[in-house]
Amino acid sequence: MFVREKRIGDYSYLYLVETVRENGKTKQRIIRNLGRKEMVDARGDLDRLARSAARLSQRSMIVSLIEDGSVPDVMCRRIGAPLLFERLWRDSGCRTVVEELLVGRRFEFAVERAVFLTVLHRLMVSGSDRACEYWRDDYRLDGIADLQLHHLYRAMTWLGEELASAEQAARTLVPRCTKDLVEERLFARRRDLFSDLSVVFMDTTSLYFEGRGGETLGQNGHSKDYRPHLKQMIVGIIMDQDGRPVCSEMWPGNTTDVTTLIPVIDRLRQRFAIGRVCVVADRGMISAETIVALEERGLEYILGVRERSSKEVYDVVLKDPKPSIPLVIPRPRRPDTELEAKEVWVDERRYVVCRNLTEARRDAEVREAVLRSLRVSLRGGDKALVGNSAYRRYLKTPDEKHFEIDDKRVADDARYDGLYVLRTNTNLSPLAAMLRYRELLKVEDIFRTTKSILDTRPTASRCYPTFGRPTRSRQLSEEGMRHRRFVVLTTRRAAVIY
Repeated sequence: MFVREKRIGDYSYLYLVETVRENGKTKQRIIRNLGRKEMVDARGDLDRLARSAARLSQRSMIVSLIEDGSVPDVMCRRIGAPLLFERLWRDSGCRTVVEELLVGRRFEFAVERAVFLTVLHRLMVSGSDRACEYWRDDYRLDGIADLQLHHLYRAMTWLGEELASAEQAARTLVPRCTKDLVEERLFARRRDLFSDLSVVFMDTTSLYFEGRGGETLGQNGHSKDYRPHLKQMIVGIIMDQDGRPVCSEMWPGNTTDVTTLIPVIDRLRQRFAIGRVCVVADRGMISAETIVALEERGLEYILGVRERSSKEVYDVVLKDPKPSIPLVIPRPRRPDTELEAKEVWVDERRYVVCRNLTEARRDAEVREAVLRSLRVSLRGGDKALVGNSAYRRYLKTPDEKHFEIDDKRVADDARYDGLYVLRTNTNLSPLAAMLRYRELLKVEDIFRTTKSILDTRPTASRCYPTFGRPTRSRQLSEEGMRHRRFVVLTTRRAAVIY
């Protein structure tokens, strides 16, 4: 359908015409005679018709503008994420605390805005600060128009600045920095007369990197990412009973979990003026020296035990005939979690034997599948079986040339199906101690989120701290690794806690 102009004599007339097909032939049919052209222009009939049709033909108008080369300069910016997370940033006190710490510092740009921008970018797309400079163009944030890439780097450098020697008394394995002041003031803001870190959960993970730099923090050690040939750092997160992160720590990559617990506890008590603390940590944190140190400080603890390597647990605790107390935790749209627990005393030492019956059934099914495959493999020859760790644990060597399934090892392995043992000095019931220990899953969830969704492995370009995928051509600076400790904590506060 279109408008046709036809001249008759001295005048031009306008017609509304449509193209139709009749009897296999195409022809044009006049729908309406609009009148003389000058009269139609005077009345504005065509303008009204065009505006009416434009409401239903926006795509055609845009295509026409593109063809004519007259596309207007229009920009669409997103406002959802800035509105949500800026409200959380403000209500949690992050903005106020950062601004308070900046008093007296003569930065020539909005440092608080730069920190918030990097945090928001981390939450949304998990890219580097270099990518953040371009990413921000799609979002509407107040106060970031004048920020440039070097401002983002300088903001991260400020967070990693070491404090004066007089403020290093409560340090652990690395110097205290501005990030620690942020954590302490955030905790002080939400603390009231009844605040109490009655339970503290702690766990660690490793972050590897490629490239040069990091002579102090970057060390080779036990890699939880299965990259033992790469240098790494150790990240620790301490969380309270409500699931809120209290603080985060970063240590050299060769630091063992056993050596981190006591310094962190001492630092918590000094930094946050905490009197009563119950420490909950997994089996990687436990050692005889650690338990002695906790008891000397009068602290309560719930610690995982290496049940397979502890002779006392193997010979005494697991052989205790006392029945366990069952507990069923209903889970919507999923099978219920079936648990059981009992306490066992060995002299003055209290153990809690826990078992997840759902996990026990799963472990038994996996073991049976491995044994079925092993029996088939044994019929075809046993030379390659030793290289398979799943097979090797169930094999014995009756002679120097052959292997066969060791029924004693199979039965011994079945004892540990769904089992874990705790060591505690609390007065909690066995079920309560078990449930407290299970809350360590919250910390593991934080690590899983930060390492996969938030992509926390740090690299740096030109010795500046950024976050992105490791690249051999980039150089990781010592300060760059320390700066990002704050981001892990802050993003969790913004995304989950508040």
